[in-house]
Amino acid sequence: MGGTTKEKLAIWGTSGHASVVADVIRLGNDYEIFGFIDDVNPEKTGSRFGGAYVLGGQEKLEDLFQQGVEHIIFGFGNCEARLRLTELVRGKGFRLAIAIHPSAVLATDVAVGAGTVIAAGAVINPGTTIGENVIVNTCASVDHDCRVEDGAHVCPGVRLAGNVIVGRATWVGIGATVVGKTRIGSGTIIGAGAVVVDDIPDGVVARGAPARVIRKVRPDA
Repeated sequence: MGGTTKEKLAIWGTSGHASVVADVIRLGNDYEIFGFIDDVNPEKTGSRFGGAYVLGGQEKLEDLFQQGVEHIIFGFGNCEARLRLTELVRGKGFRLAIAIHPSAVLATDVAVGAGTVIAAGAVINPGTTIGENVIVNTCASVDHDCRVEDGAHVCPGVRLAGNVIVGRATWVGIGATVVGKTRIGSGTIIGAGAVVVDDIPDGVVARGAPARVIRKVRPDA
């Protein structure tokens, strides 16, 4: 009795989030995890991680492609880095995989961009658009008619009400709540547990209940 051949995939990163991504990929049953890429911790090369081996850094990309690995997904939280490395991997011929946990609930009309990870227990309601390389993390909820732009990270337990916009490469911290018809700018950080009741501009850090801007984002934030 023949089975369907799975496409080979590499996960970029060896953090805790990478292990979550690996679990989602395996449960989805569409890809075979060929191994992990890690540019940050070269000492991990050759070691076991997440049920496979750490293959090395980006110098391995051409070899991987020659071995039939055509898909990559990012397993780390740095929003800007996920977007930046997308250009690199696409330039080498790779495609970005999508990982959606089988326990996540998505309305039938939800659009999900390449490279996006939707974790266990997430709920995304009708009319919503999720961009490329987005993370909708564990038990986060995104209500109707929202737009989550490329590279954003909606952390575990976040609650977005209807008609919310989360800007490009923005981080919405764990347990934050965002009221309806609110826009959070690009490259912004919303602190854990914040309650966003008004629009938040680009490139700032906002915390508290209600959330208030406390400073601009530092380049290394």
